[in-house]
Amino acid sequence: MVTDLKSINMLDGKILVVDDNKSVLSALELLLQKLYSHVVTIFNPNQITSIADLKDYDVVLLDMNFSSGVNNGNEGFYWLRYIKEIAPDISVIMITAYGDVELAVRALKEGATDFILKPWDNKKLIGTLQSAYQLRQSRREVFGLKEKEKHLKSIINKNDNYIIGNSKALQEVLTVTRKVAKTNATVLITGENGTGKELIAREIHKCSKRSEEVLVSIDMGSISESLFESELFGHTKGAFTDAHEERMGKFEAAHKGTLFLDEIGNLPLSLQAKLLAVIQNKEIVKIGSNKAIPVDIRLVCATNCNLDLMVEQGLFREDLLYRINTINIEVPPLRERDNDILLLIEYYLNLYGNKYGKKGLKIQKSAEKKLLNYNWPGNVRELQHTIERSVILSEGHVLVADDFLFKQRPQVYQKELNTTLDEMEKDMIANALKMHHGNFSAASNQLGVTRQTLYNKMKRYGL
Repeated sequence: MVTDLKSINMLDGKILVVDDNKSVLSALELLLQKLYSHVVTIFNPNQITSIADLKDYDVVLLDMNFSSGVNNGNEGFYWLRYIKEIAPDISVIMITAYGDVELAVRALKEGATDFILKPWDNKKLIGTLQSAYQLRQSRREVFGLKEKEKHLKSIINKNDNYIIGNSKALQEVLTVTRKVAKTNATVLITGENGTGKELIAREIHKCSKRSEEVLVSIDMGSISESLFESELFGHTKGAFTDAHEERMGKFEAAHKGTLFLDEIGNLPLSLQAKLLAVIQNKEIVKIGSNKAIPVDIRLVCATNCNLDLMVEQGLFREDLLYRINTINIEVPPLRERDNDILLLIEYYLNLYGNKYGKKGLKIQKSAEKKLLNYNWPGNVRELQHTIERSVILSEGHVLVADDFLFKQRPQVYQKELNTTLDEMEKDMIANALKMHHGNFSAASNQLGVTRQTLYNKMKRYGL
């Protein structure tokens, strides 16, 4: 008998013993009830099917033979498979009076945690049982961590910003977006500031096969050159003065998910080669380490810069542009999205009305007309801020035209006040092309749009 049971603290564990020998059941119950808070014994294995909380047990001690004269272990294997099907994480220890190496190996292959022989040594049995119990606890911890990870990913991926609009221009973009999302192709999202490029990136992730994993976003323009490698690739403890602990970089954090590199055009030329190497090799090396770590990511980039012109000017690597630009998605400016403006106004009016305790706000027709006639150079972001500011400062339940103030910008066409916005835009494009002798890249750079946008506008205006 074990002589040091008093030195073992009772564990809050549930143990199930299944054996057709009542003497064995009594001996094990007497031994184990001093070690575990809940010990249940069963004489007939058929009673296993009536245990409603089987999943809550930590360890099952299971006899291998229940019929007289049978010692092939088939009955034990049957119940082992049943238990593992109902509760895969339970630790099952097989017990038999017939020692056979092949039988033991088969038991382990079938999912048993361990195998002990009758008559047993109490100390060895207790040690085996404690190991099985600890394994069960570890499995529970792993399961709990996975559930927490899944929950955290759902929080991280939660997006309270919605793509609002039913204009033809927007729907065409969304059609391409959802089609591309199903592949693993790299995507470059282009468009003016405030058009919602990040929302398109999130839509790609949401509609992809990686949607259950995390989407990691990083603003490339906000990273200093000295911290670039640490932020993207990570570092080991002691790699440099302030590296007090090991850190995971953005690439590693996005493993199996999507990595969104916003404002990729702001990345200094000196750092572009390092980014290109990681994209090509699909592995990173942390600062202070020589070990290559494989990374599996879906890469999505965005910019409001004209990368083609930057390549011509030697400011952006052409090979990097090819790597990130398998598919180009051009997000249309708000002024090209027809009545989407009205939908956005209604959405943000309700959003900020609820946020600031001013529910039920309405907008006067004259104010609505003022908003529709505005060119929105800052796009959706500008409209959002305009509505929020107006809601905050409003005093009544109906917003009037004077409640909406726009930032004054220099007027380029003061002498053509009677022309329409389309005519002014057509004129600006024609003048830019003439000034640059038909050079599309130079003209689009001057106008602050991408080449694709310039092509679309030229086609629209018949230029």
